[in-house]
This record gives sequence, structure tokens and C-alpha cells, in this order.
Amino acid sequence: MFQFRSKLITPEEAAALIPSGATIAASAMGLAGWAEEVALALRDRFLSTGQPRNLTFVHSTGLGNWKDKGAHHLAHEGMVTKWVGGHIGCSPEFAKLVMQNKCEGYCLPQGVIVHLYREIAAKRPGVLTKVGMHTFVDPRVEGGRLNSISNQDYVKVVEFEGDEYLFYKSFPINVALIRGTVADENGNLTEDGEGVLLEALPVAQAAKNYGGIVIAQVEHVAKLGSLHPKHVKVPGVLVDYIVVGKPENHFQTMGTYYEPAFAGELKTPLGTIPKLPFDERIFIARRAAMELTPGAIVNLGIGIADGIASVAADEGISELMTLTTELGNVGGVPGNGLDFGHAYNSEATIEHQSQFDWYDGGGLDLAFLGLAEADQFGNVNVSKFRGRAIGCGGFIDITQGSKKVVFCGTFTAQGLKVSADRGKLVILQEGKTRKLLKNVEQITFSGKYANKNSQPVFYITERAVFTLENGEVTLKEIAPGIDLDKDVLQQMEFTPQIARDLKRIPQELFRPTWGGLRRMIEEGTKQGNPRLEVCTVPG
Repeated sequence: MFQFRSKLITPEEAAALIPSGATIAASAMGLAGWAEEVALALRDRFLSTGQPRNLTFVHSTGLGNWKDKGAHHLAHEGMVTKWVGGHIGCSPEFAKLVMQNKCEGYCLPQGVIVHLYREIAAKRPGVLTKVGMHTFVDPRVEGGRLNSISNQDYVKVVEFEGDEYLFYKSFPINVALIRGTVADENGNLTEDGEGVLLEALPVAQAAKNYGGIVIAQVEHVAKLGSLHPKHVKVPGVLVDYIVVGKPENHFQTMGTYYEPAFAGELKTPLGTIPKLPFDERIFIARRAAMELTPGAIVNLGIGIADGIASVAADEGISELMTLTTELGNVGGVPGNGLDFGHAYNSEATIEHQSQFDWYDGGGLDLAFLGLAEADQFGNVNVSKFRGRAIGCGGFIDITQGSKKVVFCGTFTAQGLKVSADRGKLVILQEGKTRKLLKNVEQITFSGKYANKNSQPVFYITERAVFTLENGEVTLKEIAPGIDLDKDVLQQMEFTPQIARDLKRIPQELFRPTWGGLRRMIEEGTKQGNPRLEVCTVPG
């Protein structure tokens, strides 16, 4: 007769189950979904015993809070010797190991990784896709390798039925680290208190089908059979062990322990959502928001781009389009900063991998992403620069799949200070680092590939707006108060094409109160931007 065995164990017991040489996959973003309690015990075990060693650590997107939580706990020389993921910047100590050649590093697109988990679970050979073509993950460029000791091939170019694709190969997973809100005694896992659903199910399936183990961190344990079956996101048959986490080790986002609006428990008044300060970020977000169109399906990236949600809420136009996050939120207003990836007042929350099915197939009308570097060919880099490894996250999947893409970033970096006076932009201090270069350090977005596919591309800064036209970066608008030669052209490493009808960005964007976005969106047409015609720059 079958005898019930309790799956509840301590964090220390969980850490002791992970052998040296194992491949660990974590379903997490920031601190969402992250088994912090298990990671702390794993760190303590390694520091006291030197075990486990030579781990391969896999995760799809940024994992940590940029300082002292998350993947940071595994960032010890000899503990993890191979990192495969979408983003490493959230764990600076881990990034240092990779950049110092103390750990192999392979960066792959976020959406590809979450789809790869399903292929691994089904024991299929891998993912066949165009995502990553002509970017740094293309083996003809860098193959996703982040340092000189990374020699493994995770991706190759193949021809299928006369067309060219990238093929990302499957690999075994030995340990799955997942998280939920409640587990019953048999391990059936709910995620009702989480803000996003992530990819816990395919990660667990992948580990189990390769004979591995699944460790789940939860906040509460319920009696066997007491959970509604439709609330269970990972069946107990896939969960081997349960660890109960302390509240301080079970954060919903990178900066918030629990926000009921993220979990769908309530709808929060949009007036309570933090507003942007009156600086370069709001100037960029306002101009970028002018590209919104009624009924559009939109994705907002992290950084300056995520401020567009605040502008939309402040301008009272959130209902005119559907804002989404790559983690699975549809509708509502995406959070920003340390709450990135979550959303207030979502209409629906679907699983991570399913969101990227939609994105990859062209479901996005418009994507707003960050801009760390751009070059004369329209390439954009956000993944590796100035000795720092950050990673691509979902940047590659999103930008290549969206019908139109808008990059948002300051014109220069490191010390830029601006203000606005009576509707004119004033440069108080120029940044020390130029961001518009002859060549980017790493190609996270390929201007060549975008041009080949006739994809509309915008590059929006606080002082100038560029587009990609016939493969050339073209200056289309400058801010009022800005000198074309001194403030724009002299701060670039290349000379762009300059539109004959060069325009000024509307002055009202540089005033403390705007209030004109709804009118601009409703008047805008696909044939152009008539709201800017009155701002023509003489000459």
C-alpha cells in the first residue's frame, strides 16, 4: 500500500540535495518566483563545506535586486562555473565573475529560454526561431558568449525549407527551483499571491523528465486536498520538496514584499501610482508616448521606457491601448523601477512562455525599450558595455517581434543634467559619455535586420528624435532651446542624415503640466504626425 511521505523539508535539507556538477534552472524574475530561502542555505553550505561545486545555473531573465538578494548568493568562485541566462545585471557580483573569466557566461534571449524549457521537458531537440538573427547571439556574431572561456555552442544557424533560422539546442536540467504562495502536503502549488506566473510549470516538467528534482518555496502549507484544482499551477506530482520561506525572503517584486494590486486582489486608483519627476526622463517618456495609437498592444521595457506607463496614467489615456509586460500581464498599468515586470490592475495574467508565443508571432503593435548605445547603422546595445555584462533579457525577442519599436534613452550618459525653462530644454551639464557611436560594443538590436524587414524604428532622447530610414539613422526632430550643431551633432560620433523638414518637439512637453496627450493620440494618423507640422525649424 502507498504510504504518504511529507515533502516538507528545511532550507538546509534542500541545499544538501543539490550535488556538484548539477544544472539548476530557476523560474524567477527579479525576486518574483525566486526561492531566496533555498539560495541562502545553498550559499551557507558552499561557504562552510565547499559543496556543491561546478554548478550550471540557468534562468530566463534578471534575477536579483541589483545588490544583496537573488542570484547574488550563488556568486562565489567555484560554486557556479557556467551561467546561461537572459540577464545578469540584477546580480552585479555574478556579472563580475563572468567578466573576470571566473565563470563561463552565455546570454540568450529571454523568450527563447522560456520556450526552451518546454522543448527540454518534451525531450525535443531545441527551439527553431528567427529570434536573435544578426544580434550578438547569432553565432556569426558572438554566439551569445560573454567571455573568452565560454566555448560551448548553444545556438547555430540552420536552413529549413529554404529559409534561415537560429536553432537553440536543448540540454538536461537536474534541479528546478520554483516558488508559489501555498502548497498542500502533496506539493500541489498555487501562485495566487504572486504578481506574475512565470515558467514554474515547464521548468518543473523539464527537471522531472530528466530524472531531476523539483524544490518549491512557499509561504504557507495547506492540508492535502484542500486546494481548488484550477488554482494549482504546478501539480504535486512534479514537486519533490517544499520549503517554507520567511516573509523577508519571499518578496513579490525586487522592491515590494506584497502589493495586492499586483496579485489581482484589488484594483488600485490610478491616481496613487507614483508620478515621474520633472526631468529628462519625463521629457523622453512624454515624446515617446506620442507614438501610442488607439487600440495598440504595447510592451514597455525597463528603465526610461517604463515611465511611459506613468505618463499614460497621468494623462488619463491608459484605457486607449493595452499595456502588457513580457512576464504575462495584459492590461492595467505596468509598474516601474524595482516593480518592473508587474502591473497594477491587470485584466489578465498568463504564463511567461505563453506571452512570448504571442509576442514572437507579431502580437505587439508597439514596443518601447531602453537605449544604452546606438550607432550609425541603427544598431542598439543594452547588453554589454564599458566592462559591464548586463544581458538582453526579453529585448531581442520583443524588438524583433513588434510591428514598430521605439528606443528611449538620454543623449549622453554619466553626469547629464537638464532642466526646462518656459517650454525650452536647457542643458545644464553634458554627460561624460557619448551614446550615439560609430559602432556599438554589442549588437542587441540589428538595424540591418530591421531595415530588411521594413520595421519602423524610432530613437527618442530628451533633445532629439531619430528614425531608421533606408538603413540610415535620420534626425527628424530637436527640442526647443537646443542648438543643432553644439547640442546634437557635436555630441555624436557620426553624422546622421538630417530630414529636410526637421521639426521641433512640442514645447508643451517641457512644461510641468502637459495634459495634451489624449488630443495628440486621437488626432494622430498612420500617415504621419501632423501635430508636429507647426514646429518646423527654419533652414
